[in-house]
Amino acid sequence: MGSALIIVDVQNDFCEGGSLAVGGGADVAAGITRLLAAEPGRWDHVVATKDYHVDPGGHFADQPDFVDSWPRHCVVGTAGSEFHPDLDTGRVEEIFHKGEHAAAYSGFEGHAADGECLADWLRRHGVDRVDLVGIATDHCVRATALDAAREGFATTVLLDLTAGVAADTTDLALRSLAGAGVTLDGAPVIRAA
Repeated sequence: MGSALIIVDVQNDFCEGGSLAVGGGADVAAGITRLLAAEPGRWDHVVATKDYHVDPGGHFADQPDFVDSWPRHCVVGTAGSEFHPDLDTGRVEEIFHKGEHAAAYSGFEGHAADGECLADWLRRHGVDRVDLVGIATDHCVRATALDAAREGFATTVLLDLTAGVAADTTDLALRSLAGAGVTLDGAPVIRAA
């Protein structure tokens, strides 16, 4: 069986200067690029997820609560929805878009351009182990890692290459991940945007 790196939502709107910026996002993008260059044979496959909103209903709000509603972000066709320029996507084999018409945090809710879901793609490529990196530790990385474990993949989050929104929600996420049997390696970046 094989391994895959899942790069979660390393998009302009989630990095410094974006509409929903997470402190350290740009450093995460650059760090992933360095890791892929330094260890080109570490994973058999590399895939990425994208928040990809058209009209996600109550997920967007003019006065967001930052729990269930958020400022507009990653709208299809905007620069904010694109991958951060410091992320080298040359090894990315497939991109899974999520959240067109509803809130979606997990990459396992997304689909490739041909409609295939992430779990099916990984199984079709013989993957049984996944490592996750990306943004944000306490939201989309957490949700994607939990779903990966539920789907039966041996799951590790490379926390040094994740950025969290806030210390308290990141701590809760790490406890949730550990409780689900996800391996946690390193410590997430947490800093003001």
